[in-house]
Amino acid sequence: MNLIENFGWNDKWQEKIGAVGIPGRVVLEHKNMYRVVTDNGEWLSTLSGKYRHEHLHAEFPAVGDWVMVEQMPGEQKGIIHSILPRSSQFSRKAAGETSDIQIIAVNVDYVFLVMSLNHDFNVRRLERYLLAAWDSGANPVVVLTKSDECEDLAPFISEVESVAFGVPVYAVSSVTGAGIDQLRKLLENHKTGALLGSSGVGKSSLINALSGQAIMAVQGIREDDSKGRHTTTHRELVRLPSGGLLIDTPGMREFQLGDYEEGIESGFSDVEDLAELCRFRDCEHNNEPGCRVQEALSTGELKYDRYRSYLKLKRELAHMERKSNLAAQKAARNKWKQITKDSRKRPVQKR
Repeated sequence: MNLIENFGWNDKWQEKIGAVGIPGRVVLEHKNMYRVVTDNGEWLSTLSGKYRHEHLHAEFPAVGDWVMVEQMPGEQKGIIHSILPRSSQFSRKAAGETSDIQIIAVNVDYVFLVMSLNHDFNVRRLERYLLAAWDSGANPVVVLTKSDECEDLAPFISEVESVAFGVPVYAVSSVTGAGIDQLRKLLENHKTGALLGSSGVGKSSLINALSGQAIMAVQGIREDDSKGRHTTTHRELVRLPSGGLLIDTPGMREFQLGDYEEGIESGFSDVEDLAELCRFRDCEHNNEPGCRVQEALSTGELKYDRYRSYLKLKRELAHMERKSNLAAQKAARNKWKQITKDSRKRPVQKR
């Protein structure tokens, strides 16, 4: 077996192979430097000048990417020339007022959406994660950690299932080992998973439990609100002894939406299906006659908290779309301004 096959390389990736260099997988990213595993070893790599010039920063490699990399003569270093087309991409809107999208994890088979069974448990936040997961192309899995500290799991699992339709839900404990084998089985045959969740939910402890050894540092949490500090400060691809692969990510204090219109349809299929049954196609679900959504709200078939969350996320998506359009228009104007400036600087050729 070639070395990169241990990191998920297969015939499907072979079909996407580029022309320059050899294939390798990004296992660590730090300040525009990348550690890339290839069949010829692990190289600290940088982007080629041409790639950096021709691509936006959002198109730079991320942990989990397969890249075409060329070894620098006589050194254990590489130059990245291209990224192979991604099979999945999990992203969020960057923090702040910008409309930029931040890549979280790519080329993963499973997105493990991690919440702990304490103060961190928040179904409304889970809805946000699910939207991005459905849109990413990966399979979402809900992981409820610290089950050994919970006396009654049933209410928590029931609440998760009320918003995560058809998504597997696992209650696990890194202390007792409950549920760990089930997660490990999902990653058989060099499958890749990504752990996503807030600080203090036990992602590092979960990696240690899955690997059977302490390979990640673990921090404690505050007892009054169950909040933790960022144990992981960078993204890293970890290879488990069982053959599976995991991408650990820094805890996210906020999760702002990107463009997840398709994710809304999957994540809120219950609301969308009700809306399809309204008498009028342009029903705004207020006081219109024959509104199936209002009927479901009045009977309790649809919970008010669930519907309010749906409306809030729809408003955020609409806001993001407006900002993205404005940003695109501004970028186009600046581009043409620069072209005009450059053309004025060019000397007029005499005939």
